[in-house]
Formats: sequence, C-alpha cells, structure tokens
Amino acid sequence: MPPAEQPVGLAVSYAQPALRPAATTLEGRFVRLTPPNPGVDAADLFPVVSGAENAGLWTYLFNGPFTSEESLAAELAKTAGLADPVFLAIRDAATGRAIGRASYMRIEPNHRVIEVGSILFSPLLQRTPAATEAMHLMARYVFEDLGYRRYEWKCDALNAPSRAAALRFGFRFEGVFLKHMIVKGRSRDTAWFAMTDEDWPRVKAAFERWLEPANFDAGGRQTRRLEDIRAEL
Repeated sequence: MPPAEQPVGLAVSYAQPALRPAATTLEGRFVRLTPPNPGVDAADLFPVVSGAENAGLWTYLFNGPFTSEESLAAELAKTAGLADPVFLAIRDAATGRAIGRASYMRIEPNHRVIEVGSILFSPLLQRTPAATEAMHLMARYVFEDLGYRRYEWKCDALNAPSRAAALRFGFRFEGVFLKHMIVKGRSRDTAWFAMTDEDWPRVKAAFERWLEPANFDAGGRQTRRLEDIRAEL
C-alpha cells in the first residue's frame, strides 16, 4: 500500500486483460464490417478513391494515394491479417461492395485501451447513415464484446473534418501532442480524443436513437442530429 499522503488512482475491480479484436463480422442495417478481401476490396474501392478529385482522402493517412488498382491491392494484402492494426472492410449491407475500411490499432489488452484509426471513407460512405453505423458497430464491439475501458481516436491536429467527426461520434477532446509524428515527410501535431466505458451507455443510446428509421425523412435526411440526441440523454 502507498503512504496515506500520496494520491493514487482508483483501484480497478476488474483487472483481467481485454480480448484482442479478431477477424470478425459486425452486422448492421446499412453496413457489414468484415475481414479484408484484398483483391475484391481493391476492385471495389479503387474507382471511388483514386484520381485527383479524391486526393484529399489520403492527405492525413499514413499511406496512399495509389495510382493503380494493383498497388492498392498490394497495400490491402500487406495489412490484412495483422495482429495490430486489425483492419476491417466496411461493406454496403445490400450489395456487399467495399465502400471503406477502418482499423483497431495501438491495442493494449492489459490496460484495456484500444484505438480506432486509419479510417478511409470513400465518397459512397461519407456523410451517410452507413458511416455513423460503422462507427457505432466498432465501438459496441470494443466495449461490449472485448471488454476495453478506453477507446481512442487520434488525428492530425490540422484535420478539421476528423476532429469534428470524433466529437460527433461521442469522443471527448483531450489535447494536442506537439511534434508527435513525421508523416509523409511533414511534422504532425496529433489531436487526442477518447471515450470510456462510463461514457459508452449514453453514447450507445444516442447512436441507437439516431439510427432509428423514424429519424430520417423520405429523402433519407436526418431529422435530429446525433449530438443533440446525446446532449438530451
């Protein structure tokens, strides 16, 4: 026991390590997340993530852009099956087509901390209910199936859309690590966000209410914002 005058953190009543994410399938109404299929996924993704009009998709990612379907397939094959990061393909639930991907990374089962990262939302996925559902499914798996206490989101501090997305999805801003990385030859300050197992019940309830069919009009537009629903809970 430490001396009484020294402050220490709360005792962790459940100290068993969390589980590592596995090659699993997460099913939703709009999307299905599955282990990668590099050749098929590259064929699906390359037409919608390549070209000058999509160069901005890759600015803040560690790799890309790719100039051919073959080079994208090679990258997907290199990262498929890794223990950390663990990539999942994000597929349209109706067609099975890959429309994005994301990963669990910096996995620390002993501390029960895990990060979501290397997120690629193609234009077919951006600003859709499917994108929100994908993030809901990944968070639910982390907290409810794997037993993590902390779920992190990190991004380049200059990446305003990613920072806004983190807040929208229920992560809390924690600060900026200056000169944290060198990415593609440029200095990166990293913005840190996280949600905890205590946050999850409210975050989950907001996701579920936002995703209800009644929250969308005939044109598929939301009637209530995710942030507003969460604030009311």
